[in-house]
This record gives sequence, C-alpha cells and structure tokens, in this order.
Amino acid sequence: MSIKPRADAERNRARVTEAARALFAERGDDVQMPEIARAAGVGVGTVYRHFPDRQALVEAAAEYRFAEIEEYARAHCFGEDSGLERYFRYVGELLSGDRGLTAAIDSARGRPGSEPRGTARGRLESVVAEIIAHDQAAGLVRRDCTVADVYLLVGALSSVIRTGSDWGRFLELTLSALRDQLST
Repeated sequence: MSIKPRADAERNRARVTEAARALFAERGDDVQMPEIARAAGVGVGTVYRHFPDRQALVEAAAEYRFAEIEEYARAHCFGEDSGLERYFRYVGELLSGDRGLTAAIDSARGRPGSEPRGTARGRLESVVAEIIAHDQAAGLVRRDCTVADVYLLVGALSSVIRTGSDWGRFLELTLSALRDQLST
C-alpha cells in the first residue's frame, strides 16, 4: 500500500523545484542546495528530504521544463498553421531564455543534451507524434518526418542556442527542410 504524501509536503516539493528552476535558469550550475532552500522558503533538510542529492533536484527541474513544453504543445500546436513550427519556436524561446538550466542539466548528466527521460519522454513523444500526424494530414510537413527527426532537430537547436549562434535562422532553415518534398 502506498502512502499519499501530505499536502504540505507536496507544496514544499513544488516550491523547491520552482525555486531551483528559477535559480538554475538565472545562474546555471553555480547554485547550491542552501540557496535553493532559502529561495523556496524552506530549510535545507526539507530540500534533502525531497531530493537526496543535487542531481535529483536538477532532474526534477528538467522534468518541470518538459512538462511545460508538453502543456504548451497540447494547448497550442493543433491549429490551422503548422504545429511543428509553433513547437520548435516555443522550444527555441524556452531554451534561449533558460540557458542556465540547460547548463545545469548538462553538468549533472556529465554531457551536453538535456533530452527528456522517463515518463516525460513518453508524454512528449506522444504529443509530438500527434502534432506530426496533424501537420502531415494538413500537408504542412513532409510525410517522412518522425518523432526521432524532431528530437534530432531539437538537439541541434539546443546546440545552436548553446553556442550563441542565430537560432532563428537555424530554425528557418529547419522548417524549410521539413516542408520540402511534401509529396514524399
């Protein structure tokens, strides 16, 4: 039998995660657990009760980011225009404004690439597949586009943003390639 966490414990966990996300976004990998506790208005013991180490907290902040992306995708990527275009633009804006969190995730994982893991990955793959199918049915994206292609392109977009290059131009070229050969 699993025991449901107390409401105040759930609120504290959410406050810690939100504070960590904001601090990581602002300062990257330089943030320490006591700072996160202060920003969340909890004791450092509370932080460690929910997150046994810094890596677990970084992963929770990453999960929060991916939940935001999924929520946006479900709410905004199924109109008359290209849902993939909206998806890529949103992800680009999010990543460019959240470079510190990306750096913290990369550091915690020991390599570049802040792709979703676990249940977040499954949920995002599902909504991206739906967006692709929607755009393909509307003739807005090439027929051979796959979820794996979108992950590849988001990874490339993340790299372009990380280097400080013109991610808008990269995205323009990417979207052009996704529309190319629509009869394929």
